[in-house]
Amino acid sequence: MEMPHCAMVGGASDVALCAGLNQLKNEHGHLNERKRALYETAGQIINGELKNKREALEALRKGTESFSAQLKHHAEREENVLFTMMARYIGRENGPIAMMEYEHDEAEKYIEIFLNGTKIMAEDQAEVLASYIVQMYELLTSHFFKEENVLFPMAENLLSAAEKDELEEKICTTGLQ
Repeated sequence: MEMPHCAMVGGASDVALCAGLNQLKNEHGHLNERKRALYETAGQIINGELKNKREALEALRKGTESFSAQLKHHAEREENVLFTMMARYIGRENGPIAMMEYEHDEAEKYIEIFLNGTKIMAEDQAEVLASYIVQMYELLTSHFFKEENVLFPMAENLLSAAEKDELEEKICTTGLQ
């Protein structure tokens, strides 16, 4: 079986994405805004810029819980719909899909460690706990870049017109709230 040509970094930004892929890419914009705000608060905690660490951790916790719910919804749709479709062509055990799923898991771990650690709001651990949000931010920044510049253009080239229609139906009707 002949494999379709896959766009890679370099010309990837020139690839027009179908509606389903465009929806996922656009969700990154909203998620980027939210994670940037978390990152900035975490940085202020780490740098000792905030007087009341307890209040800052509580605010960071609430923001992280909300962000986490949206991120999980986004990642589940990528994994259950897009990655499943792409796996028919490129497999799932190794390569780009395996890496994207690994990074989803890692981001979730950073969030989980932070949320579990802030249950007791130990101010003496504020900097360490906030560092998990910084790690999550850095991981997801790289992750979104790879999806937008490698994975999504690859999917655009791999998927058939019928698969793109199915992707649109499953992704666009369940977008971020």
